[in-house]
Amino acid sequence: MLAACYEGDGQIAMRDVERRPPGFGEVQLKVAYVGICGTDLHVLDGDMDARVTLPAILGHEMSGTVTAVGDGVADWAPGDEVVVVPLDWCGTCPACLRGCAHICYRLNFIGIDSPGALQNYWNVPQRSLVRVPIDLGLKEAALAEPTAVAAHDVRRSELRAGQKALVIGGGPIGLLIASVATAAGGEILVSEPNSQRRQHMESVGLRTVDPADDLASVIDDWTLGAGVDISFEVSGSVAGVEAAVMSLAARGRLTLVAIHSRPAPVDLFRFFWRELTLVGARVYERADFEEALRLLGSGAIPTDALITDVVALSEAPAAFERLRAGQAMKVLVDCGVPA
Repeated sequence: MLAACYEGDGQIAMRDVERRPPGFGEVQLKVAYVGICGTDLHVLDGDMDARVTLPAILGHEMSGTVTAVGDGVADWAPGDEVVVVPLDWCGTCPACLRGCAHICYRLNFIGIDSPGALQNYWNVPQRSLVRVPIDLGLKEAALAEPTAVAAHDVRRSELRAGQKALVIGGGPIGLLIASVATAAGGEILVSEPNSQRRQHMESVGLRTVDPADDLASVIDDWTLGAGVDISFEVSGSVAGVEAAVMSLAARGRLTLVAIHSRPAPVDLFRFFWRELTLVGARVYERADFEEALRLLGSGAIPTDALITDVVALSEAPAAFERLRAGQAMKVLVDCGVPA
């Protein structure tokens, strides 16, 4: 069968790989769709070379259908449509024992630390599966993982209906956070320098601002000088962190979503002066996946606007390059076996 593999040095190549039967406690999936995300691009840029084993099959945003089950699997059967929570935890570390298995100290993030979904068939632990609702298509269900990220971010922010929130960064996760926060009753403003991305956001009814247009004045006018209740830092930039802090009202909460691979300066005096809170939001829990599937089924997530390209598995290398060049919002790879 075919798989898209990271070969190192920024290269994705197609390889023939062995299809093996599922082991004990495993389920084999016929992969339907796989989304390529910013984390995959971090891998492509070499930022996670210490974690991946080359050649590495990437992909963790997916949907598919059960085709076979291994020994010890009782709750799943061929034909079940599912998505995968790509987290495999140890169960014994301090994080797991505190009920935070999603940030296990020895976490195996499937699709980075172990083989991912960019292949025709994929074997995964049965505990990683979440059932797709009967009224949700597999194409839309492939957005469950990034939507679960957004659901977790909004839950960690403690956003309440009627509160104002600033989302800094208008990529796919920024759009999803804005959509989830809007569904939760928040009033949302998205700060994004790219005019094309702003237009994309505005096409689904979101309010946007170019941070170059005196963001502080826009925030002051919008909040009558108070500042926003919540800020989501999704850009991964030093300027984004600064704007997220300076935009907050008294006792506001900065929810840190982006991966900052290098330490960023933070105005701690501002945190002291306004009694601000900084909260990290990493990956998701099972409840976030269930909420994501509910939101996708409800129409709260603008799936048509988010999915800009669908390509065949053989075209995955070119799709990575399109995303690197900023020429697409969300690319889904159709991993179905050609007829």
